[in-house]
Amino acid sequence: IRDVGRALDIPLAEVDALAKMVPDVLNISLDQALVQEPKILRLAEENSQIAELIQICRTLEGLPRHASTHAAGVVIGDRPLVEYLPLCRGKKGEVVTQFDMHCVEKIGLVKFDFLGLRNLTVIENTLQLIESGGGRPPDLSNLPLDDPQAFELLGVGDTTGVFQLESSGMKDLLVRLRPKTFADITALVALYRPGPLDSGMVEEFVERRHGRKPVAYLLPQLEPILKETYGVIVYQEQVMNIAAALADYTMADADGLRKAMGKKIAELMAKHRDKFISGAVANGIPSQKATEIFDLMEKFGRYGFNKAHSAAYALIAYQTAYLKAHYPVEFMASLLTSEMHAIDGVVKFIAECRSHGIEVLPPDINRSETAFTVADDKIHFGLVAVKNVGEGAIEAILEERRANGPFDSLFSFCERVDLRRVNKRVIESLVRCGAFDCTGDPRAAMLAVLEEALDYGQRMQKKRCDPQLDLFGTCDESPPLVDRPPMPAGTEMDERELLAMEKESLGFYISGHPLGRYERLIEKYTTCDAVSLKEAGDGRTVRIGGLVKSLKTIRTRKGELMGFLNIEDLNGQVEVVLFPSVFAEAGSLLTDDAAILAQGEVKREENGVKILADSVIAMDQAEAVWTARVEVLLDLDRTEPAHLHQLAEILGRHPGDCPTRLRLQLPGKAETVVDLAEAFRVRAGRRLARAVNGLLGYNALETICTPVAPAVSNRAQPAAP
Repeated sequence: IRDVGRALDIPLAEVDALAKMVPDVLNISLDQALVQEPKILRLAEENSQIAELIQICRTLEGLPRHASTHAAGVVIGDRPLVEYLPLCRGKKGEVVTQFDMHCVEKIGLVKFDFLGLRNLTVIENTLQLIESGGGRPPDLSNLPLDDPQAFELLGVGDTTGVFQLESSGMKDLLVRLRPKTFADITALVALYRPGPLDSGMVEEFVERRHGRKPVAYLLPQLEPILKETYGVIVYQEQVMNIAAALADYTMADADGLRKAMGKKIAELMAKHRDKFISGAVANGIPSQKATEIFDLMEKFGRYGFNKAHSAAYALIAYQTAYLKAHYPVEFMASLLTSEMHAIDGVVKFIAECRSHGIEVLPPDINRSETAFTVADDKIHFGLVAVKNVGEGAIEAILEERRANGPFDSLFSFCERVDLRRVNKRVIESLVRCGAFDCTGDPRAAMLAVLEEALDYGQRMQKKRCDPQLDLFGTCDESPPLVDRPPMPAGTEMDERELLAMEKESLGFYISGHPLGRYERLIEKYTTCDAVSLKEAGDGRTVRIGGLVKSLKTIRTRKGELMGFLNIEDLNGQVEVVLFPSVFAEAGSLLTDDAAILAQGEVKREENGVKILADSVIAMDQAEAVWTARVEVLLDLDRTEPAHLHQLAEILGRHPGDCPTRLRLQLPGKAETVVDLAEAFRVRAGRRLARAVNGLLGYNALETICTPVAPAVSNRAQPAAP
């Protein structure tokens, strides 16, 4: 719909609205969408251009959209491949088959998928950092698969940087499931996909895992096959084993069944249904029971995941969790190195370091290496992540430092390094980001004398002998000193200016953050950040806090002003749309670097996520304008007495100033609301929510922000209920 709309020059907003009418169902066809959402047909009847779009879409649906190269597919043959199929050159000159992967297999060639995972490099770098710091790296091939610290980390959702387990949805699932075994991690990797999440498999798995639902097997023969997944069919191998155990399938036939289910091939499924039921009946299983089991296999099998693949991923997930639990500083340094050319990644992992009390030191010409390194349980910033500083310049700096020791001043630096490789732009960036702070001179003073320092360095280097030019041996090995200009006296810039320079030269804040003093308010009043917003559902109401970075205003057709605002939090940037009524109220707040809180509706679009704001307030005014309370929904059908004791413990571990309310629900009964005592006032935030939701197994906790009530007049008021 979007592609055809673009080709027909239909306005983007109209095409976007039409595309969003298509129900969010996996692999839905256009005809199914028209049946489920009649509004699309009504639009087509009213608008001939939309009718034309629908007609063209019907013709194109199912055809290849474009030619592309499989990210990891490699084809091999026993003779030159040109003898089997046509080849072509890819965009980078690589040899590519002109048949797709299915046709390649049909003509008898073998296709391999070789996955390159950056996480393997992260693991290798972590081990090297442990060893270079004098530690003994763990033997990852023989890790204990029941490490308490690793499973504790997984159980609380502390998995930023852990392979496959770092999305906010996966963190919530981890807390709800609280994995205890490697098999649980393997199942998680297989289950956290759109199909299983939409089908209810995940909920069923979690409820059975915690004993809130009984684990039942339709036949005793199924127990050994499904026991590790609590009776839920999670893996393709389980489908194959059920077919072999109940209907005498060979493994080759069972593999055909697996493919038919996974690809939803109706014709093959009909043949396998007859084959399975007749085979099961021949083994003494009643026809009705055999049909019921096949239906169950078909329901879950279409979402089944390859267990071998899932276990391999789970092993890397466990290894990264183990390293984060036992060697957090080295692990975070490796993650930062892996993302050092991507600002968003560095920002995310620096924020993670802050939340774990790991200090990330700014770049330092006397201690930093090319990549991020570790010393004294602190992470030293890698020079390659500084803007305008190339690897050639870094190599020149490190060569000189290793040969002749640390630099004691800007002038010493300019005198010693090769200024043909380290130019003014490089040095200015290093000064601005704080790399020369180790010399003890203020950044403002160093920037003021940079030209003089460069001139001094060049004159000193010219006087120094170059043996290649000294044909007659007249070089003076001890050149006369050139007078070094004095460093100007003066005080350093204020913190705000220093942080702004860091942001300019690095792309992010490192030694501090302007939002640092608002962290408690942000945790209390926000429901998402720049990272978790990307996973928020369309239409969901969220609150986010950050600094105003840019504002673009336009006039609507009615002549009213509206704004498009970029705000930056500790994890990245978010676009916030301010319609005229909101902009009229909030416009005066939106000055550069102002700290604000915005509440609004999530709007998911083809090129990203934004917030349609319904209110914007100054962060300093949050507690005066909004009052926050925490509400915990207790489904009494699923709540046991032990849960209340555990809930009290969790609330006690998060003391704060937000009142807590329990909402007790029983089917068919009016809701009972209980306001807890002052002792249970808590610090609202995502950590509390994750802990409570993990205990109860569903999204039970919500932070409610409401406008502060106006002052009460002296007139008599009715008694409070």
